[in-house]
Amino acid sequence: MTPETQNLDWRITTAQILYRMPDHPEILQTFVWQQFDLAPEFPKLNDFLDFWRRSLDGPLHTVTVVQSRPEGTGRWTSAEAEFTLH
Repeated sequence: MTPETQNLDWRITTAQILYRMPDHPEILQTFVWQQFDLAPEFPKLNDFLDFWRRSLDGPLHTVTVVQSRPEGTGRWTSAEAEFTLH
């Protein structure tokens, strides 16, 4: 992460993605995605979700997003916000 992206408030973003199995739509699977992203637009996450919808067979069920500022080693912080996209 560069100083320029830190000034733009890019943060570690984690998305828990629940999706339906293509062969067994009654079963939900979990996929975890993590990347530096910029709230509240989440351009990288939205690009990934667009790719998922275009290219993968498992339809999305729920996407839960949490974001945390990198604090350095040895420090624990809780997530500052939680967003659910559906």
